[in-house]
Amino acid sequence: MKVSWQLFIGLSLFYVLMTIVYWQVGGEPVGIGGMLLAAGLAGMVGFYMWFTNRRIGATLPEDNLTGEIADGAGDLGFYSPHSWWPLPVGLSMVALSLSLAIGWWLTLIAVGSLVISIIGMVTEYEKPSQVH
Repeated sequence: MKVSWQLFIGLSLFYVLMTIVYWQVGGEPVGIGGMLLAAGLAGMVGFYMWFTNRRIGATLPEDNLTGEIADGAGDLGFYSPHSWWPLPVGLSMVALSLSLAIGWWLTLIAVGSLVISIIGMVTEYEKPSQVH
């Protein structure tokens, strides 16, 4: 991860430098704003990777020059084998996008269904506590 944060911070600095050059050459305001936004996004990703690397404090298998492929083996997390919740989340987002063209009343319905869908997706595998 050490190389990753250095890459993104370097990319952010490159975008800032190119924005300055573009501004001096006489670039349009939209291009300058877009390049600054790209620099900000790369900077945010770089900061997150730097912060995570500092918090973990250990050398990751991908940063070890003498590491083997098997060093990175192991459990990577829980991934849902089958879930229907992404479908209502996606349909709610489609309805929310269409509400810009159709009307504000659809926005209320779409936001309500989106909130319910997200809650359902997040709490799908939570089990209620058994109180005896």
